[in-house]
Order: sequence, then C-alpha cells, then structure tokens
Amino acid sequence: MANFSSEDQAMLQAMLRQLFQSVKEKITGAPSLECAEEILLHLEETDENFHNYEFVKYLRQHIGNTLGSMIEEEMEKCTSDQNQGEECGCDTVVQQVTKRTQESKEYKEMMHYLKNIMIAVVESMINKFEEDEARNQERQKKIQKEKSRSYCTDNCSDSDSSFSQSYKFCQGKLQLILDQLDPGQPKEVRYEALQTLCSAPPSDVLNCENWTTLCEKLTVSLSDPDPVFSDRILKFCAQTFSLSPLHMTKEIYTSLAKYLESYFLSRENHIPTLSAGVDITNPNMTRLLKKVRLLNEYQKEAPSFWIRHPEKHMEEIVESTLSLLTVKHDQSHVVSQKILDPIYFFALVDTKAVWFKKWMHARYSRTTVLRLLEKKYKSLVTTAIQQCVQYFELCKTRKADETLGHSKHCRNKQKTFYYLGQELQYIYFIHSLCLVGRLLMYKQGRKLFPIKLKNKKGLVSLIDLLVLFTQLIYYSPSCPKMTSAAHSENYSPVSMVTEVLWILCDQKECAVECLYNNIVIETLLQPIHNLMKGNEASPNCSETALIHIAGILARIASVEEGLILLLYGANMNSSEESPTGAHIIAQFSKKLLDEDISVFSGSEMLPVVKGAFISVCRHIYSTCEGLQVLITYNLHESIAKAWKKTSLLSERIPTPVEVSDSVSSVSQESQNIMAWEDNLLDDLLHFAATPKGLLLLQRTGAINECVTFIFNRYAKKLQVSRHKKFGYGVLVTRVASTAAGGIALKKSGFINELITELWSNLEYGRDDVRVTHPRTTPVDPIDRSCQKSFLALANLLSYPAIYELVRNQDLSNKTEYSLREVPTCVIDIIDRLIILNSEAKIRSLFNYEQSHIFGLRDFIIDGLSVERNHVLVRINLVGGPLERILPPRILKKSDNPYPWPMFSSYPLPNCYLSDITRNAGIKQDNDLDKLLLCLKVSDKQTEWIENCRRQFCKMMKAKPDIISGEAVVELLEKFVLHLTESPSECYFPSVEYTATDANVKNESLSSVQQLGIKMTVRYGKFLNLLKDGAENDLTLVLKHCERFLKQQQTSIKSSLLCLQGNYAGHDWFVSSLFMIMLGDKEKTFQFLRQFSRLLTSAFLWLPRLHISSYLPNDTVESGIHPVYFCSTHYIEMLLKAELPLVFSAFHMSGFAPSQICLQWITQCFWNYLDWIEICHYIATCVFLGPDYQVYICIAIFKHLQQDILQHTQTQDLQVFLKEEALHGFRVSDYLEYMEILEQNYRTVLLKDMRNIRLQSTQIMRHTV
Repeated sequence: MANFSSEDQAMLQAMLRQLFQSVKEKITGAPSLECAEEILLHLEETDENFHNYEFVKYLRQHIGNTLGSMIEEEMEKCTSDQNQGEECGCDTVVQQVTKRTQESKEYKEMMHYLKNIMIAVVESMINKFEEDEARNQERQKKIQKEKSRSYCTDNCSDSDSSFSQSYKFCQGKLQLILDQLDPGQPKEVRYEALQTLCSAPPSDVLNCENWTTLCEKLTVSLSDPDPVFSDRILKFCAQTFSLSPLHMTKEIYTSLAKYLESYFLSRENHIPTLSAGVDITNPNMTRLLKKVRLLNEYQKEAPSFWIRHPEKHMEEIVESTLSLLTVKHDQSHVVSQKILDPIYFFALVDTKAVWFKKWMHARYSRTTVLRLLEKKYKSLVTTAIQQCVQYFELCKTRKADETLGHSKHCRNKQKTFYYLGQELQYIYFIHSLCLVGRLLMYKQGRKLFPIKLKNKKGLVSLIDLLVLFTQLIYYSPSCPKMTSAAHSENYSPVSMVTEVLWILCDQKECAVECLYNNIVIETLLQPIHNLMKGNEASPNCSETALIHIAGILARIASVEEGLILLLYGANMNSSEESPTGAHIIAQFSKKLLDEDISVFSGSEMLPVVKGAFISVCRHIYSTCEGLQVLITYNLHESIAKAWKKTSLLSERIPTPVEVSDSVSSVSQESQNIMAWEDNLLDDLLHFAATPKGLLLLQRTGAINECVTFIFNRYAKKLQVSRHKKFGYGVLVTRVASTAAGGIALKKSGFINELITELWSNLEYGRDDVRVTHPRTTPVDPIDRSCQKSFLALANLLSYPAIYELVRNQDLSNKTEYSLREVPTCVIDIIDRLIILNSEAKIRSLFNYEQSHIFGLRDFIIDGLSVERNHVLVRINLVGGPLERILPPRILKKSDNPYPWPMFSSYPLPNCYLSDITRNAGIKQDNDLDKLLLCLKVSDKQTEWIENCRRQFCKMMKAKPDIISGEAVVELLEKFVLHLTESPSECYFPSVEYTATDANVKNESLSSVQQLGIKMTVRYGKFLNLLKDGAENDLTLVLKHCERFLKQQQTSIKSSLLCLQGNYAGHDWFVSSLFMIMLGDKEKTFQFLRQFSRLLTSAFLWLPRLHISSYLPNDTVESGIHPVYFCSTHYIEMLLKAELPLVFSAFHMSGFAPSQICLQWITQCFWNYLDWIEICHYIATCVFLGPDYQVYICIAIFKHLQQDILQHTQTQDLQVFLKEEALHGFRVSDYLEYMEILEQNYRTVLLKDMRNIRLQSTQIMRHTV
C-alpha cells in the first residue's frame, strides 16, 4: 500500500466507473443482490467487450508481473515430470499449474495486496457518491420550497413522499394528474404532472379506474406543439411498453396508432409530399418519426409474448396497425404532389419490414393477419404490389444516366438527414418487396392472388408477380463496385429481390407453386438466351445480376422437383423441341469456360460468373439423371481445360520480395487464382457423384488432384456448403470403387490417415473422451469407439482398390513389433490385426496379461471367440441363406449360452451344413413343355423372341421352381443358340477359336482363380451338381475362356495392376455356368462362345470386356467396367426415383449403392442368394435382356428397404449389406414389379448399354 499513490487511486476509480457504466443495465435489471453478484462473476462469458475494459487489463498486467515467472517455472517442472513418466495427480498440466500457483506464497500476498487496494478505492467512491447525493437532495428541497402549488388535496401525503415511499397509487392522485394534464393548465403544471406520472409504479397506474381516460388524455396531448412535453409522453409510452402487461400496452399502442391515423388524415398537419421529400432535422418530422419508431419497436417485440394472452388483445393490435398502414389521402393526379402516407414513414424506420416477418412467423398471429388482410385491408397488399410494378416500370423505361438517384440508394452507410422523393419511393419499394415476399411463403397468403391493380388491365397472378421479381434482377441498377460493403449490398434492388426468391426456393410447397414452372424459368434464362445470341442481356444486365440469377437456379436445381423442371420442363411428355433449362445453362456455362462470349471479355467478374453457372451445372451433373442430359456437352473436358490453364497461372505468380502496394495486389491476385483453381477442382470432383461421372473424371486425368483436394479439406476439418448435405463421404466411397481411385486415395494420404486414426482409436482410445473411471474390457466384436474408423476404412476397400493396394506385397511377419510402430497401409493392417500367425503379433496387439489368456480362448467362450467362430465358418462355407447355417454372433442368456461347436480344424462340423433339397433332375410340366416347344419353332424372329419371353415370364410367376437343374440347361442352350442365328440380336462379331485342351493344358491360372475353382467344386458337390473330376474340367474351361477372350483384347500400357495381364479375380459367371451345365465342360464352353456374341454377355460375364478391343481406348485405360459406369449408374438413377428413402439412407451412411451392387454382380450373387435364385438371375437376364440386371438390383433394394433404414440408424449399413445374405428374396416374387420398371426405363437403359462401344464423341452425336 505504501507505493499506492493518490494518482493510482484516481486511475482505478476511473477504471471502475467505466466498468460499472458498461454493465449498468445488466446490474440494475437484476432482481436481487445475489443475482447482481452472479452477473458480475460471469461477466467474461456474457460480455464480448470484457477483455477491453481498462480495469481487466490492469488486473491481467498485475497478475503477469507478479506471478508470470513462477507460472512458467511450474509449467516447465510439470512437463519434465510427465516426460519422466511421473503422474501429475491432475487431469491436465493446466490444472496442475493452477493448483500449485494458488497454494504459493506469492499468490496469497498478491490477493491480500489487491484486496486492500480495492477496499480503499471502493470506500472512497462510496463516500464521494454519498456527498453528491446529499448535495442533490438539498438542491431538490430548495426547488420544492419555491413551488407555490400544492399537488395533493386528499388525505395522501405530498407527491414527493407518495412516489418514493407509498405502495399504492391513489385514485384521487390520478384524477389530479388528469386535471393537470389539461391543455389549459400552465406549462409548468403539465410538466410536473407528467413527471409524476412517469415516476409512478406501472402496476399502480394500471390498477387505477381512470386508466382509459388517461390514455385518451395522453393521446390528445401528443399533438402538443411543445416538443419537450411530447417527448415526455413518448417516454411514458415507452416505459409502459417495456414494463407493463399486454392489456395495458395494448391500450397504449392502439391509442397511439389511432392518434397517428387521425394525424395523417387531418388537413391541419403539414405532411410533406413525395416531391418535397423528408427532412428529418425538421422538428415536426423528428417528432413524427419518433412516434412511428416507438410503434414499430413494439410491433417487433409484441409477438414474443402475446401468445400468453387472450387472442382478442392480439387482434386489436393487428387491426389498429393495418388500419393505420392503409390510410390514404385524396391524391392528386400528379404523382410528385402525392402526400406521404403512413407506410412511407414505417418504411423509413423498418425498411425490410421486420415487423411483418415476425408477425407472420407464428401461426397464432399469422392466421389473424391473413384473415384481416383478406377481408378488410387487402389494399395494403395491393399498394405494395403496385409499388413493385411502378419501380419495375421505372427501371425498364429510364435512361442509363437516370439511375433513380441510385448512387444514393447504394451509398455507403453514412448519416443522411434528407430523403428525396425518389429515395422515399425506393425505400417504400424495398419495404413492399419484403412484405409481399413474406406473404408468398404461406399458403393462405398466396390465396390472396390474383389481385387487381389500378390503371392495369387484368389481374396480377402469382406467376405474374414472380416474373416481375425475376425481371427486376436484370433490369434494376446494381451498386457500384466500390460500395460492396455488406450494408449497402443488402439494400441494393438486385440483392433484395434475390434474397426474397431464395427464401421462396427454400420453402418446398411455395417453390412448387411459385417458381417451378416454365414461365418463371424462361424469365430467369432470358438474359442468358440474349447473351448466347450475341445481344445484350437487357438494357442494364450486369455480371452481378447474372451471378444472382445463377444463385437462384442453383437453389432450384438442388431440389428434386426443381431439378426435374430444369431437365425436362413442366411437361415431361411434351413433343416440343425447344431446349429445356438444363441444356441452356450447360451451353452457356460451356461458352463461359471456353471464353466464347465477347460481352464479358476482360471482365474482373468473369471468374465469379463462370463459377456461379458451373455451380448450377454441378447440381445437375452430380445426379444420374442430370448427367444423362448434360453428358453431350462434355463439360468435364471444358472444366479440366480451365483448371489446367489456371493451375499454370498459379505457378507463374511472382513471389513478393518487398513490402509495397504491389505486394498486396499480387497477393490478392494469387488468392483469387488459387480460389478459382480450388473451385474448378471441386467442380471436377463432383462428377464422381455418379458412376458414369467417375468415368468422365478419370478421363480428364485430374483424379489425383481432386482426391488430394478432398483430403486437404478433410485434414482441415472444413465445413461443406449447405447444398452438400452429407459432405464428401459418398464421393470418397465412390472414388474408391475403382482401381485408379484407390491409387489416388493412397497417394493423397487419405488411406494412411484413416489407418492411423483407426490404430490410434484401437490402441489409445479417443482423445476427446475424459476418463473419469476405469473402462470395462470390451466384449463386442467391434468396440463402439472404433466402429466409425472401421467403417470409414471399409468404405474404401472395394476389390478393385484393394487389388491395387496389396497385390505383390508380402506380410511383414516380423519377429518383434515396437509399441511405437504404427501401421500406415492396408497390408500393415492385415499383418497386425487379421493374420495373427505369430506370438510377436499377439503380444504387440494385446497386453502381456491378455496374451497369456489368449491361448485359452479355445476353451473359454467370450464375445471374441464367438465372433471368430462365426468368421471361420462363414469363409469356409459357400451358399445362400438357406444353404448354409452360420453360428450366431452373440451369446444367449440361458444355461447353455452357445451350443455351437467351435470350428478350429477340418472337417467343418456337420451342424453347419443345411439339409436343403439337392438337385433332383428335370421334372415334367405342361408349361415347361410349352416353353421348350416355343424354342423349336422360329418362323418370324421377332415374334418368336417375344413369345419365348412371355412363356418364360409365365413360368417364372406360376412355377419358378421348375426352372432349375436340366431344365435351365436346355432353356439357355436353345434360346441363346436361336438368338445368335439372328444377326440383329448379335452385338459382338463371331470369333474363330480352334484351340484344343492340349493347347491350353500347360497354361497357368492365377492363385485367385485356383482358389475360386476349389470353392466352386466344393459348392457344386454340396448341391449334387458336380462329381469327381470337376476340378480339372473347370480348370480347362477357365483356361479356354482366357485364351478365347485374349484374342479379343487390346494391348495397353498402364500403371494399373489390374490392366497388366488377365482379369484380376475369379470368373464367377463361368463357374456358375459350369454348375448350371452340371459340370459338362464342352457344353459350358460351347455355350459361352455363343453367348459372348450377345449384348447381355457384356454385363453378366465381366471378364468378357476386360481390356477388350471392342471398348474405346479411354474406357479401357480407366480400368472401369461397363457394369459399373452403365448398370450401377442406372441402378442409382432408378433407386432415387423408385425408392427415395433407400437412396437417402445410402447417402447418410456415406456408402454408395453402386459399390455393393458391383460386388453382388461381380460374384454373381454367390453367398447372397440360394443356387436356384442365382439360376433365375442368369436366366432372367438372358431371356428378358441385360437391363433386367438393373431391375433385379432395384427389386432387392425394395425387398431390403426396412432393413436398410434400420441399419442406417444403427450406423452399420455397410456391414449388413456386405455380410448378410439376401434372406427371403426370390426373383419370381418381384417379376411383375420388374416388368413395370421395364416399361418405364427399358428404352433409355438399352440405348445406353448399346453405346458402350462408342467413343465419347460418337456418343455425343448418337445422343443428339
């Protein structure tokens, strides 16, 4: 205290005064002293300026000077303790340092010093306050003595004591105040009466019987010419609004509204005309605007509490407001001489009609407002629309230099004291626009249309109004570029109209009724039409207007109904040849990318315009149906070309070497180019949203950069935009469905990151979970804390990707694994987590004690043992849901929780083998005889094919079990033979093949093929379809197939492993045919040679088109099979249209339908369907066409819909679809459903399937 001077004390007093002045309202509003203390204690949490107060800065500096060095020493000491393995005793270093600091001698001395100083400062301030208060009281007493009048004539005490001490406001006192407020009383008396009224408790004033009379008296007094008196009345009204209940404030509000209504209707008041404008420095205008603002502030607050009161109160407030706003004068024929109506003044104080927005938000008040507008006050809506029409006509007809004073509309936020008539008209237009826009959001509001306007023929419909709004965008002037501040931009006409249309777009029902029609879309696209024709878009259309138009189109395209309208127009079945919105947008975007529009050459805004319209295209081509429409424009090539050009520019930007003005300009240019480059990469990336789009992306050669772009965003945890509803999860999964995508994910570091995250969760647990008690030992097969990481990795490990990542790599199989050795690739995960074939791996994965127990797992049944047994049985059994019995994955709650034997050595226990009905040979049946008879008669080829298909469908629906065994063999052989005899049915040319068994006997098959042969023979013997020796026969068939297909392959140089040699995987279709043909190798290969000429072979027999010479070179180089970019593309398109809930579930899970369908089709549904259903799948596609492959997958999703939705909620959809068989699904049960799909989609599907041999340029001409 010795060093604490009087100057220091004065300085601290000033700091405290600043603090108390800032928090005065918060403290005085506290109901008790304890609440006030709580407010001060939590001030840092509630006051954003907390750290800017001088007193807080003083305390922070004092603490730093006193304890700073000690805190640093403690932190170093605690850190060193942790490095040496010592336990700190606290959860964090911060808690440890805080604890030691608070226990230190220095801390206690500092607190004692601060306490003594603050006591002295506060006592000094209190003494000074008491002295000032005493002087004020003395002054008040002198003033009271000088007054000659007595204010009380009844038994109450004088006025001074009445309001400071009494608890009741007497009736006589209020009557006295009413008398004293009479205009005939002297000014001083009226002032004092009003002052007394303002000091009275609101509850006392409210309970007085003369309250209504007082309201009337105050309303009359508002016209008093004395501004001081008028202001005091407004102060009383404001106080009443903030402190009184609704029924009291309602009377004040309605009285004030009626007063203003009579004020505007009175001829005695000098209300300005439109031509004269409004000078807000004029005392009369100032008082009027204060009254209007007070009403408006109450309008905005009332909805927050009026629902708690009788509806009658709310109705009176609403009606008095609408009555005031619809006041009209007898107007002159000359617009400039028009007297300003109340609505102009409300627009001045609330330009965006916030009051109307709040009134329309809740149904409680919205119903009343709309009912009154419809019955009594429709003129408010009519005049608002009239104002919009007038502004549009003015914009449309004015000259270029007559900008409606628009430089003032868009000027920077500055103090303005005078509003011209043109400015008032513009402000009223903005108010009207916001009011009408809010009205259109609601069904009852839209029912007010059509509306009749003065001096306009016909009625204004909803569509007319939306067309007008749309035209305003490109006819209205834009703000100058130098006034791009947020405030000025918000009030520009283009921004305001766009904001209204955005709001309408976000309301689905409203958008369908107002925006989703050809007239509005054509109006939006009109300037684009003109630009592509070489004309100016409109007299004043600018780049800014085009950007806003693109923003609206993007919102329309992001919704299903809007997308369909852009793709096909309002009438999808119309025969009109005019291009739809999607075509126009794509053509314009392509011209922008190719810089083929001279109007914008050299414009600084051109990249923004490009980005805006490409964004619209992105919403379209990121859907399957949208890509089908836009594929002819080759937008992926144009975007890739623009990206490569921008990428070169970014490399040439010079590095700033000194601080100067040029540095900032170069830096800004660099940021703009980099942002544009990222936008283009994002646009390219979204081609991967569909299977066919992923093929186009790979053709651009930019897939590595696109995946790196995703990874950078993932690593930075950046949020996605509002239209990317589920982030990049589905895109990453889809990219991983291909070989090139898997390599790109590896190069970007994505897979490394996911594996590191998975291992971290396994070994250390999640960092964001605070450990408050020891964790229990997990018993689930997958710990919930690790499940998300496992699923994220599982999404990326499709067969094409995993083949590229692990082929030709060996397991480490080290003798010792360090605790710090973290897996970084897929092969490491397999080595460390899956193939635990050494003691070293077990010890590295488990603690020492757990590794001892691990050896006893064969005898002790726990959750992990049950899971391991399930996995071992699953991988050793082949068959559908009825053909194999899998042990459960959980223990039962009973005396015998797990009655299943453990499978630890061959042979497999018999209890896991199903007793299904084995192959019983062909059965005689009349319908089957008819079908076989059809196959022998072929007078007219087309009729014969259709007749066979009808009989096949009839058999499948009535007696599907008949189509099995030898019957399937005979049906397939004869039908395919007859088809290949017809040139029109042959898609591929005939290939001569003369090799014999001896020629191929010495050729080798891959280890995968050999493993598949063993599984096939084991499965075939289980079904009694194959006999001894079948393994050698199947081996010969596969060798012949490889030799046969190699004759039709092209030579290609590729870094992809899957393209270096034969098909990467087992040929499950050939294995299936071998079993269908009952192990007859001659029949099997003969059938395959004939079948290979049909289009269906391209989609059922995947190795058929492996590096095939029939495919375009860019398709072959991509390594993507037509089953993926054609079949699964249409599966997703139909899934979205037919089963939207299932489609959404996939997106929410971050999993792509195409990935699981590709797995099903590649392995010919083995392990998913029973053998007879696999036969039906193959027979159905052969008889009815390759498009039935798509329909069958859709039928499966329909069958699994409830399961998919359920597993989406439990977040294990990927596991369910990959591991679970398709229980209960039968092809025959869904044949009628598939026939309906055929009627709707066959034309499109077969057309695209036949185009797989065409180059992209040929496809473009063929489609057009």
